[in-house]
Amino acid sequence: MKILAIDVGTGTQDIMLYDSYESMENAVKLVLPSPTKIMANRITKHHNDLFLNGETMGGGPVNRAIKNHLKKGYRVLMTENSARTVRDDLERVRSLGVEIVPALEKHPELAELELKDVDLRAIGDSLSNFDVELDFDHIGVAVQDHGYQEGTGDRNFRFQKIKEKLDIPRAPEEFAYYGEAPEYFTRMQGVLRMLKGYNPMIMDSKFASICGATVDPVVAEMDSYVAIDVGNGHTLAAAFMDGKIHGVFEHHTGLLTPRKIEKLVKKLSEGIITHEEVHEDGGHGAWAIDAIGTFECVVATGPKRAIMTETDLNVHNAAPGGDVMMTGPAGLIKAIMAGKGVY
Repeated sequence: MKILAIDVGTGTQDIMLYDSYESMENAVKLVLPSPTKIMANRITKHHNDLFLNGETMGGGPVNRAIKNHLKKGYRVLMTENSARTVRDDLERVRSLGVEIVPALEKHPELAELELKDVDLRAIGDSLSNFDVELDFDHIGVAVQDHGYQEGTGDRNFRFQKIKEKLDIPRAPEEFAYYGEAPEYFTRMQGVLRMLKGYNPMIMDSKFASICGATVDPVVAEMDSYVAIDVGNGHTLAAAFMDGKIHGVFEHHTGLLTPRKIEKLVKKLSEGIITHEEVHEDGGHGAWAIDAIGTFECVVATGPKRAIMTETDLNVHNAAPGGDVMMTGPAGLIKAIMAGKGVY
């Protein structure tokens, strides 16, 4: 079985082309600039009006580049799907000065850029330079999607859906969607439209990373632990017991300190963490089903995981397939194989 796994982050896109007949250590791997950084750079290089077509993708750098382009006095036209990259609330997008136009409308007089989270052609071209064919049986993609419901803040809505899913302890691969995803996950919908015909599996990037941490051979032998993905923008921690998640909290990485992490991890393991204390501190929220009690260690992953060395926690850096950068893709691969009854 050949699996293409793509974890789309804010800083990088981490890609693994995995063959189940080979070890994960020998899989083809790429760590490349993220699509949102690439697109932001392309927007910045233009000194003219722009038509941004395509799909809903990761914002961050793209959104800042669009706002700067508007401040310089240039027009920015976007379709509804591409405009949701900026905000799901299209009236707020219009209030910035973006002109939202019909999807099939042509604007040959304007420079056009296509927004997308996944570019299979570019990946295939990169691999072909090394005589590697982009051939796969299944594809999995991870993106972070807050979800959208009119009138509900994205932080509250995201945790509302996590809580609904985590009604009982669940394995992280149960957070994967196969071939379809709820309509309120607008960024995931963009990826699914883009990969129509491939029947992709899609997963939130935070849960893909947490899932990938469990692939680490050291972690696989543990009974209870807290896995934490410390990303560039967001940090998610999950309390594990017997291979299943019993509680989570998610915060903004920039607001965390080593002491705050220690406090939240302890409360999470004891099952007494509350949504309010994390949300009111500027984070997304928290939810605990029950306590896991004394845990063996904290399993860390993510580009900002160095902050964990400043805590007094017993930390193990997850390295599935011997590679700390492949935690997200490893989680996608595990979820796909679990969905096929292989893992």
